[in-house]
Order: sequence, then C-alpha cells, then structure tokens
Amino acid sequence: MTSRRGFIKAGGLALFGISLGGIPGFLADAVAGTVTPGLFKKRKIMVCIFQRGAMDGLMAVTPFTDNYLKAVRPNLFMSAAQGGKNKPLIDLDGRFGLHPSMAAFEQMFREKRLGIVHGIGSPNNTRSHFDAQDFMESGTPFNKGTETGWLNRAVGLLGHEAATPFQGVSLTSSLPRSFYGDNPAVAISNLADFNIQLRGNQAGANMASKSFEDLYDQTSSGLLKDTGKESFEAIKMLQKTDTKNYKPEYNAVYPNTALGNSLKQIAQLIKMDVGLEVAFAESGGWDTHFNQGTETGIFARNVNDLSNSIMAFWTDMSKYQDEVTVMTMTEFGRTVAQNGTGGTDHGRASCNFILGNDVNGGLVHGIVNPLAKENLEDGRDLAVTTDFRAVFSEVADKHLSIHNDKILFPDWTGKQIGVMRGI
Repeated sequence: MTSRRGFIKAGGLALFGISLGGIPGFLADAVAGTVTPGLFKKRKIMVCIFQRGAMDGLMAVTPFTDNYLKAVRPNLFMSAAQGGKNKPLIDLDGRFGLHPSMAAFEQMFREKRLGIVHGIGSPNNTRSHFDAQDFMESGTPFNKGTETGWLNRAVGLLGHEAATPFQGVSLTSSLPRSFYGDNPAVAISNLADFNIQLRGNQAGANMASKSFEDLYDQTSSGLLKDTGKESFEAIKMLQKTDTKNYKPEYNAVYPNTALGNSLKQIAQLIKMDVGLEVAFAESGGWDTHFNQGTETGIFARNVNDLSNSIMAFWTDMSKYQDEVTVMTMTEFGRTVAQNGTGGTDHGRASCNFILGNDVNGGLVHGIVNPLAKENLEDGRDLAVTTDFRAVFSEVADKHLSIHNDKILFPDWTGKQIGVMRGI
C-alpha cells in the first residue's frame, strides 16, 4: 500500500478544495461526528517562518560602523546616527542596527526575549533559490536525495503517541518540503475554507456515497484511506470552532497580509488545544534585485510585515508565551555591494530571529567579521560563519526537548551556539 507520506515524497500534488460552508454530501455527513478538543494542552510549540527569496540580512540588521559596507552601498546604506530626514537604524549594541521598519522588535530585544543570529547560512554555497530552500528544508545541505524534511523528523522525535492530525501544521496551500516524511503533518491554506490534501484520488467518482466512512470502506485506493483519514479528523475538530470570526486577545492587530493571516490562524489552533507542536508559515518577496529601498520601499514593507505579524502573534499568545518559540529562516543572503539597479543579488549569509521566553535574547549572536574584501566569501558575500543546523537544532533541543541531532540533522556534527538559555 502506498502511504500518504510516501506519496507526498513522490510529488504530483493535486488539491481537493472543500469549503466548510458548502461541502459535498459525503463530507457533510462526516463532519457531523465529534472530536473533543482540549486533550493536548501544555505542549511546547515551535513556529517556523520561511522568508522565501533570500532576505538581505545586512539591511535587516546592519553593522553600521563598517566603512566598507558604507562604501559599496552608496544608495542602500543606512546609519544609526540621529538627525536628517531619514529614519535612523535602531542601535542595538553600538555595532548592529535594526532596520527602522522593524521597530516592533525593539522591545523584545531589550527584554532579552528576542535573539538574532548573524552570519547564518548553509555550508552549501549554491545561490539557487530552489536548491538552497530544498537543502534548508531537508536539513541535509549536501544530499538532494533526502526524502524527509527536518520538521517532519522533529515531529517524529517528540515521542507523543496521542493521535492528532494537527501535530505538525503548515499554513500553506501545499505541504512544504520541511514536512515531507512519515510523521503526521497537514497543510491548511485557510481554516475557514479547509483544503484537504488528496493526491491523485478518484473521490469525484464516489460522490454518491452516503458518508465519508462509506467512501473509505468502498474505495480500493490505499492512498485515499491513508490521506483522507487525517484530514477528515481535522475537519471534525475545526468544525467545533468559529474560525472565521476569531477575535485576537490583548488588542493584538494582525496585518492583513498572507503572513499575518497565517500567524493568526496558528494562534487559533494553539488556543484550540488540538495538539499542535510544530507550525510552519511563509513570507515571500525577499528577492530584492531591483529598487530595494532604504527606510521605504520593497524591503521596508517586507520587514515591517514580518515584525508586525510576529509581534501581533506574540501579543495574542500572551497566555501561552512560555510554551511558544518563533524562529525565522531564509535560504541565503544578498551581496554586500549593491548592484546597478538599486538592489542586491544572491549572496551567502543572512540573519535570523528567534523569539521566546527561553531565548538567550538581547544579543546579536554569531560572527560577522569586518566586511573588507579579503574577509568576504568569493570576494563579494557575507561569509557563512554559523551553519543553520547549529541554530535549528538548538531551538528544537532546548524548546521541544528533542535531543537526537543524529536523526534531526544526520550529516551535521557541529556545535550549538548558545542562542537558547539552558533549561
């Protein structure tokens, strides 16, 4: 029998969209059943946000005292100095400045709950978006044949036997590479219009069935049996909550953006206590080859959305903050020098952000050497001095109590860097 996860690895996604407001008859019968939420309280939750397109870490968190950076970015360099018409960088520690459009992060940094890792990236020097994202999501940067994603392996290492389709959830239209594998994971593009992931099934030929259970009993497709049951249980859980009219707590205001809406729905799932432990969301538009801008423009809008969305989520999660850690990631950074069209090209290292009550925050972790040309990778890029697996493994180890890096990142033998406090 072909398992759901095996089929996911093989590719060929087909979405079977189902609206809870007008679902087919065989599903309407199914959702009449009951699954009681509230059985999975007080589990730790890791929320990962992938910034697709490669964020310019040198603009998000700028080493503003570096004269070489200032020289090679005549139109993009931003200062932390006060005065003038432009908004200054937010001086974090006398060397690094936070982009002014990320002002929402400043308080968490000062409270030592937000940590930043700079010079982070992959040891594989590819500058292909597709390859770099694939390597980061599989967690094996030199092995394209890895069938599983690191988040799916993390779910498997949690050691919880209680069945829930929501142990691993991606708020995306299709399952990301990070969640490929043998452990429970579902992709939901919208809680109020739940898309069931059925790959290659023949459900349309069985619409006359009296119930969803009848459909399972009658079909000869092992794929449908394995794929649909998980999503079927998920529908029954979601049906008990009015997700469309959700009201965030503590005056949290989510941006009306793809990321803001995704994080708002992750907050709903956490509050429903349906067993969520690993969540995934995406943020796009980081491939800033043209007209990147400084205090305004494409980049400023993106980092504003990122920081405001995360902080709205964090505010909404006030009752759950001890259980939640948020971590961002991006496939690589941008060139140190600006290009001829007011942007930056594909580079190597970037930075990422980790927010949580057990984060060793208020620090810019990692190593960023002076940006003289001799210190740059290939004479043009911020060098990767922290392997992304060192950070990802530490967050998973310390927050989720996963202590098996040989399975989580099988090809990695490095050391963690202290971005999380000892627990």
